[in-house]
Amino acid sequence: MTQEKLRKLYPSPFVVGEKDNTIDVWPLFKEEVTGLNQVGYIYESIDFSSIPGFMGVPYNLLVVLDTEGSFVDVRVLFHREPMFVAGIGEQPMFDFVDQYKGLSLMQNIKFSDKQGQKKPNDSKNIYLDGVTGATASIRILNQTLLSSAIKIARAKLGFGGSKDPDLIAKIDHDIFEEKGWSELIDSGLIKKILYTNAEAEALFSGTQAEGRDPIALKQPKDNFVELYVMDLAIPTLGRNLLTPESWEFLQENLEAGDHALLIVSNGRYSFMHENTLRAGISDRLLLRQQGLPIEIRDLDLDDRLDLIQPDYKIKLPKPLRQADWMVYRVIDTSGIDISLPLEFDLSVIRGESTSYLPSITKEFKFKYSVPDDYFYEPDINGKTWQPIWEDRLDEIIILSLGLVVLFIVLIKQAQVTKHQKFFAYFRICYLLFTLFFIGWYAQGQLSIVNITGAIQALLAGGNLNFFLYDPMTTLLWGFVFITFFIWGRGTFCGWLCPFGALQELSTKILTSLNIRQFEPSNQWDKHLKKLKYVVLLLILTCAFTSPIWTDRLVEIEPFKTSITFFFVRSWPFVIWAVLLVALSVFVYKGYCRYVCPLGAAMAVLGKLRLLNWLPRRDECGSPCQLCRQRCEYRSIEQTGQIDYDECFQCLDCVVIYENDNLCVPLIVEKRQGRKLKARPHNHKLIAMCE
Repeated sequence: MTQEKLRKLYPSPFVVGEKDNTIDVWPLFKEEVTGLNQVGYIYESIDFSSIPGFMGVPYNLLVVLDTEGSFVDVRVLFHREPMFVAGIGEQPMFDFVDQYKGLSLMQNIKFSDKQGQKKPNDSKNIYLDGVTGATASIRILNQTLLSSAIKIARAKLGFGGSKDPDLIAKIDHDIFEEKGWSELIDSGLIKKILYTNAEAEALFSGTQAEGRDPIALKQPKDNFVELYVMDLAIPTLGRNLLTPESWEFLQENLEAGDHALLIVSNGRYSFMHENTLRAGISDRLLLRQQGLPIEIRDLDLDDRLDLIQPDYKIKLPKPLRQADWMVYRVIDTSGIDISLPLEFDLSVIRGESTSYLPSITKEFKFKYSVPDDYFYEPDINGKTWQPIWEDRLDEIIILSLGLVVLFIVLIKQAQVTKHQKFFAYFRICYLLFTLFFIGWYAQGQLSIVNITGAIQALLAGGNLNFFLYDPMTTLLWGFVFITFFIWGRGTFCGWLCPFGALQELSTKILTSLNIRQFEPSNQWDKHLKKLKYVVLLLILTCAFTSPIWTDRLVEIEPFKTSITFFFVRSWPFVIWAVLLVALSVFVYKGYCRYVCPLGAAMAVLGKLRLLNWLPRRDECGSPCQLCRQRCEYRSIEQTGQIDYDECFQCLDCVVIYENDNLCVPLIVEKRQGRKLKARPHNHKLIAMCE
């Protein structure tokens, strides 16, 4: 969004200010009798929360948050949720989003029950109508909205002490100490809370429910509820209270930064309602932190632990083995900071089963704090993209080693290609590495979208820092850019493109079945190779003029479907990708040679190449035409010269050049006993490469 677009969406009496230079928000003002007053902030959720949806793509919401933390407006700018794209349509999603207008971050937002029945709002909870059949999609939308809004509230509204959400404290998973139940309580890792009947009665003093609990009146000193609160995600708690198998099971069900709050209650009253649904949200227990409600959802660990060991629960002391307990998951994007107290409200309800008296709800309030020794606060210098590189260090090392190997092979191509069978096996192995590791595992498929995204970011006044958040893409583009000066476009297209590797490997498998390939005539081949430049020109033109058409045209690339989504996408995209793979079986790498806009861009950038590095002899082209006939890319001219704009650097011609059983001039040399010379400029190049 731009300021101009926002002004059209929010016309007079609203005024959209200049974009903030410290955080990606626009201030929103309103013309009133007293003058121009700020009423809130406008932002896009993608700048603050990118929770992947079903297609691996996050929502982008346009949100207006007022100065008190309430939602003035919420709109869906972009999504790829299949249920709303090709299922029930987008209108139910738009209707769902409209419900947020007027709601506050200070309210606890929940959804209707599983049967879709609308639940009445109460003093603590606001219930939204869900969307049947799209429960997961709306929960992702909800979490995207709330997690992004919390970041704005912290940064601009003073919520949570204005602490940067990216710098909140995290559990230190390297710390573990063997402790028993009593030791865990003494250390502060377990918080014990005890309320007596007298304290429960005092809650309702002065209300219609006062004196309605005969047990509390007769036995005021007895326990009303005994609570224990702890975070099982802390290793000293989780590993001491769970078996090793159950601890591993818990780790598998938590994402990085998540928390697992174990609540145990004993006594007359419980935090669990008798109608509590598994995997739901507690109706009696509310978590807040510095005024912000935080969703806690049952992890359903009780039933899951039964699957591991039917007779095993959690290692509770004997007096608590019959107590109620539940593990609630708090996801990382909720913004919870364990260096700060967790504030709980336990609702106590009277009159809910009495028909002639209205129910009255009061709350016990208590806090739980994690001792300082069990968490750490991230270094302020570690914000932004550096942690991502640290988390993916193993992948970075493997990719770097792979690139070093490829660099050595291309530099030492004369030595490597002397052994025909070895080189053939090496190429197959490297293509498998490119497809399975670079493509499907590390998601390092370069795309024309990288180029259009860079153009659009620069046009919008941004920078290219977003590339740093994807180490694989950054490393590959860096390596490919360097090789433009040495070898041209073929380094990427022939060796590092996962979809190119998929085509070539598929061709090798299927052609072993003696499937005959079709090759266009030389004239048609030259005409068809120009097509990819037309496609590139159209896409680049739209990148400067129409983002919507850019998004449509880039879908000519099958990379997203075949590599990013593993062919799990709506059927038109899957059919297109499958057809292009099939095309390569009948027309060798037809997509790469004739259609690929990224290949066209690589060919243009490949003109930066400084050297003609592939070896040639005087006899190449006249009289010998063997390399030209064997080149499946048709990148060798009749004169024997290499057309580097179309060369994929497969090195098949170098294999022939170095083999005295394949190269016709070398065969003649052996027969006639004379020494052939390479073309002079190639000697110079080979010497430079060596």
